[in-house]
Amino acid sequence: MGHRGKIAFAAGGLLLAGLTIGTPARAATFDGSWNVQIASSNVACPSGATLSIGINNGLVASNNTAVTASGRVAEAGAISVTLSSGLKRAVGDGRLSATSGSGTWHGAMCSGTWTAQRS
Repeated sequence: MGHRGKIAFAAGGLLLAGLTIGTPARAATFDGSWNVQIASSNVACPSGATLSIGINNGLVASNNTAVTASGRVAEAGAISVTLSSGLKRAVGDGRLSATSGSGTWHGAMCSGTWTAQRS
């Protein structure tokens, strides 16, 4: 195998390893509808809002047309989500259990916490 063959093989191996790590194995445990409550200690930031999200095969999507949600849930319940509405964008992460979850979020000028309950 020449030098080029070794590079192609190594790159292919890295690609397969990345696909294995990035696939939400058994994350379907968390599939369904969830109600997420947003909180912030900063009075100028949104707090008290509730957002409905759906999880399907470990992938997150919004159940609300005004807010776009994307993200992923890992097998152990670690979740990372990006929410956007117009020009506003927030990124959150945390952990889900079978029926609830919690974590933190941050946007351009705001941050806070979130809690979730399975619907």
